[in-house]
Amino acid sequence: MSSDDDGYGGGDYTSPTGQTRTRLPDSESDAFGSGRRSRTGLSSRNLIAVVGVVVLLIAAIAFANRGSTSARTDDTADGTPKSGPAARPTAPTGTAPVDSKNGTIASGFAKTQQGAQSAAANYAVALAGVGMYAPASRQQIVKAVYAPPVAAARKSALDKIYADPNFLGRIGLKPDGSAPKGMTFVSRAIPVGTELESMKDDTAKVAVWYSALFGLAGVESKNPVSESWYTNTFELKWTGGDWKVTDFTQKDGPAPVGRDQAAASAEDMSKAVERFGGFTYAR
Repeated sequence: MSSDDDGYGGGDYTSPTGQTRTRLPDSESDAFGSGRRSRTGLSSRNLIAVVGVVVLLIAAIAFANRGSTSARTDDTADGTPKSGPAARPTAPTGTAPVDSKNGTIASGFAKTQQGAQSAAANYAVALAGVGMYAPASRQQIVKAVYAPPVAAARKSALDKIYADPNFLGRIGLKPDGSAPKGMTFVSRAIPVGTELESMKDDTAKVAVWYSALFGLAGVESKNPVSESWYTNTFELKWTGGDWKVTDFTQKDGPAPVGRDQAAASAEDMSKAVERFGGFTYAR
């Protein structure tokens, strides 16, 4: 997530420009990726010493680069670049994270820039979760996420979509929104970062970039779990002592280039979903 205060003095980190590549061993006896002996005939003790020196050099370079994290002359007093806000990673702020919930969704976000971003990220997770496909939990989510004047209208519109048997059938679910026997329904949003686009008085506009997993994990699934990327932009209003959604838009991407990784089997995907719980993003 991006924020206007990185929590470490407002400076920017400058990472080394080089990349370290590690070659993995080809076998148990090939600890350094090659079966050939070194021409210099280094003993194991000398080799350990050389590796130690290399590690110290890398650490020294990293420490030297950290020296550039002091406040820049072109920054304002709060660490925001004069040329405009820049994306910064999430960092401790000294503010205690929220400790209350509205149902299963975090609530009680601070009326700050970071509070608005945290609320938007949490709401993105809730609105993309499997709870939206069951009537009871959908009602709780809508009530917890949307501002009261908007919640009633949204609930009616969302019920028409999520309770539509044709829609549920197209994605492989039963009319009640549950997965067929032997299948595991997956619908998760994993926020990658946020951007505060604007904030004034009791309103804020926050964009949330996230990866989404969606589909049915199962041997006979016709809609296997796949990954997509989206950016949701939330219009938030401070009401009842918390940030609530009044409207949001969604667009595709930006999506990274996929790597050549073997897709998990249906069994492995089902086990992973059951094993790993989803994150919440309150802070």
